[in-house]
Amino acid sequence: MLAVFLKTLPFFLLIGLGYGAGRTRFFPPEATAYLTKFVFYFALSAMLFGFAANLQLAEVLDWPFVSAYLIGTAVIYGIATAVALLRRRGVQEAAVEAQCAVIGNVGFLGIPMLVLLLGPEAIGPVMLVLAVDLIVFGSLIVILITGARDGRLSPRILVTVALGLLRNPMIVAITLGLAWSALELPIPQPMGEFLTILGAAATPGALFAIGASLATKSAERLSVAGWLTFCKLVLHPAAVALCALVLFEIDPYAAAVMIAAAALPVAGNVFILAEHYRIAPGRASAAIFVSTVLSVATLPVVIAWVTGSGG
Repeated sequence: MLAVFLKTLPFFLLIGLGYGAGRTRFFPPEATAYLTKFVFYFALSAMLFGFAANLQLAEVLDWPFVSAYLIGTAVIYGIATAVALLRRRGVQEAAVEAQCAVIGNVGFLGIPMLVLLLGPEAIGPVMLVLAVDLIVFGSLIVILITGARDGRLSPRILVTVALGLLRNPMIVAITLGLAWSALELPIPQPMGEFLTILGAAATPGALFAIGASLATKSAERLSVAGWLTFCKLVLHPAAVALCALVLFEIDPYAAAVMIAAAALPVAGNVFILAEHYRIAPGRASAAIFVSTVLSVATLPVVIAWVTGSGG
């Protein structure tokens, strides 16, 4: 347990360094925005393309795995939605809260951390989790919010969702990487070195950007933030574990990666969506802040459990 905590500590220290730089305004919000853009569009995309280009789609695509993660996530999504509706928050706010309850920081935190801690074989399962989050739940929040505003579902909503997916650099990088792999094209040495150098900037850049962005967020609405954090850090990995280990009997290693990914704190892009649609951005901000802080303690526990390192 202590060994796992010490392995995760450098990641959170990088987040803390970014938080300190942002809090003291040594790294102002404008700089954070540009660093995030660099990581999102360039460094992380290079890392994902490099990973995907060395994978075989037939080996990565595991429908029982996808089903287990999708069902476990959908259950918690439904619970968070129901609680929000019972509090009379409306469909749009419920969609934002449900997103906080299940969408973890897989891109910026999960990929570098889990690949390092669980081994390079974790790349495939982590990418499947990321794909489900982006394609299914990333589309669902847009459909719910836009549909609730318009009072109906229209083809325009589907066009908006499709364009959003096509513009997401993570989806594009993974798709192009898998296509490159399917064509069995070798990666030329200069290109491989280019991807390695650029991709190496993703981990420190992403973690620093997470911390710097947290410096602009507040811990308001602690009661709701606490509930959403409980959903994300406890209920979500528990539901996914039940589906993976009991209902679908997924391969133990793949299940471990899935559960660890489900235990990640709330993703920053939830706040971006909430801010874009002007729906409960303060609530999303608080959930991101509280879940990230508490995950310093909870994430090592989950990783120790799934890897059998709890002793």
